[in-house]
Amino acid sequence: MKQTIKHKFYKSLSLFALAGSLVLTGCEKYLDGTQLPAGTIGAEDVYVNDNMASTVVTGMYMNLTNTAGYGGGTGSNLGYILALYTDEAKSTLSGNFADIVYKNAIQSSESPYWSAYYKMLFVANAAIKGINDSPAKLQYKDQWLGETYFLRALFYFYLVNLYGPVPLALSTDYTVNNRLSRAPAADVYDQIVADLKLAQSMLPADYRNGYGAATTSRVRPNSAAATALLARVYLYMGEWAKAEAQATAVISNQLYDTVSLDKVFIANSKETVWSVAPKTASAAYEFSFYNNGMPATIMPPQGPNSFNVYSTVSDQLLNAFESGDRRFNEWLRVVTIPASGMQPTKTLYFPAKFKSSANNAEYQVPLRLAEQYLIRAEARAMQDKGNAAEDLNVVRSRAGLPAVQPATKTALLTAIARERQTELFSEYGHRFFDLKRTGKLDEVMTAVAPAKPTTWKSYMANWPIPPGDILSNPNLTPNPGYAK
Repeated sequence: MKQTIKHKFYKSLSLFALAGSLVLTGCEKYLDGTQLPAGTIGAEDVYVNDNMASTVVTGMYMNLTNTAGYGGGTGSNLGYILALYTDEAKSTLSGNFADIVYKNAIQSSESPYWSAYYKMLFVANAAIKGINDSPAKLQYKDQWLGETYFLRALFYFYLVNLYGPVPLALSTDYTVNNRLSRAPAADVYDQIVADLKLAQSMLPADYRNGYGAATTSRVRPNSAAATALLARVYLYMGEWAKAEAQATAVISNQLYDTVSLDKVFIANSKETVWSVAPKTASAAYEFSFYNNGMPATIMPPQGPNSFNVYSTVSDQLLNAFESGDRRFNEWLRVVTIPASGMQPTKTLYFPAKFKSSANNAEYQVPLRLAEQYLIRAEARAMQDKGNAAEDLNVVRSRAGLPAVQPATKTALLTAIARERQTELFSEYGHRFFDLKRTGKLDEVMTAVAPAKPTTWKSYMANWPIPPGDILSNPNLTPNPGYAK
């Protein structure tokens, strides 16, 4: 793996400048107050007080909305990209990056996120070392460390699910990192678990801002956020009892509850376990991706592309909704293009989980309570527990659907998978990761491929590693199927 931030850079420019440069206009949402002081000092002096430590950590949150998965560009947003890559969305414009992703044609030189996550891992590793080694008495040391362990776990969660086995870089020593081979996925997951357990033990039960003060804002993780991500990780690992226990801890927490469909993504809703705010005051990025002022009726020759909207909901997702599912009307938006000339009337559907054009009215919500019910339902089903359907029915009830009690374990797991498809669509890769972890990816994508049109091949389950990193690291092997 190429260490993109060199040792010389670290010494001369300083970590504080690197992270502080990311603390832009929107950082007030993470701080709940005036911006922290910014400047450039030597890396060894970064952690002399809580304000400076907080600035480094806040910089990592800000970078989440730049290039690390929750960005406002369609090429830097995991939910958008992975909806196209699988069977949730379809492209409306040929030739752009979204269309390349839709056709499962990502090339080595185009692979997103790899470099962004390893850059952020460098910052996280430096922060962990710097905070631990700081001679200063940091009042909120546990918070800064807990948040950093949480973020490092998150970065590795996405890396291992997008790329398969990946190098485990846990230090800032580029001479070591530049020669790391790929660690088995099991080892990566073990590290994620270790980091999340540390985050659980260090983060407060309530939400805190960038000054360590209690806040109603849920844009920095608390201990329950670490627990929620750990529940997901255990589910992916097949540790059913542990996944159930962690999900139960979140579900039983009085800070959280399910809310009506129209309020799920409102900033700091009670369903939110952890959210990501835009980097500047704006509407939620998903509102721009799928709405952007596009009217309910588009007069030809205009189409969605005229409003910079380049993907629609796929037929596969539309067909997954049961009759009477309120999410179909509440979380999907219908746009009609009247007949013109030889062209018949077109009816298109777009994700509409985010509805407001107002600044900061809605946030991205990578961790929310409904997922925890579905995690616990699946974990209980895998343990043959009779109460698994109860959790499934909590989510179904909110959607206006009748309770079910499937007669067999297979039928129950199928019902849970379908519920995950219709509840979590377009949210940060759930569908892609679910298909991979349950062994259904090849089956589903082979059936979908002709409509794209493309040819699905099994190697596409893992994305290509950038060739520059492979060239600079003699121990880093490429993923099969891609050019070096």
